[in-house]
Amino acid sequence: MDHNLGTLTPCVVALIAHDDLRAVLLSNPGLAGTLWRDSLIDAAHYRERITSLGRRQALGRVAHLFCELYLRQKAVGLARGLSCPLVPKQSELADALGLTSVHLNRVLRTLRGRGLVTLSGGLLTIEDWDALAEVAEFDQTFLHLANNSIPAREAAEAV
Repeated sequence: MDHNLGTLTPCVVALIAHDDLRAVLLSNPGLAGTLWRDSLIDAAHYRERITSLGRRQALGRVAHLFCELYLRQKAVGLARGLSCPLVPKQSELADALGLTSVHLNRVLRTLRGRGLVTLSGGLLTIEDWDALAEVAEFDQTFLHLANNSIPAREAAEAV
């Protein structure tokens, strides 16, 4: 492989030999199609990350990542209202966003100061989805999630 994988939380990882995977895919065209679709979605995520790192200023990068993290966690039932766990440490977020920890800290202060997010005890709360999404230039279609409802409406209905 030309890269490494790491996890931020405990995970179970299984290795499947290429020959075994090929045999399963040849006998299950539906599974092959699903893996192909998953590869296309991964490519969309990579394109979005490259765009974010290459074109967005730090504030937009962080806002974009927060919107994405929230929607991904919402899709698997980990978000409540407009809050979700924020597992990565500040240094890990900075690395993922191509920022120094000091610069990330300033950006987080700005997001808090504008009333867009609250960070407390490993929990991210989006205080103003529309404003955060605007700062992020966020378009959630690249995530290919089945549930495309607007989070701000859901939060208002939950109150």
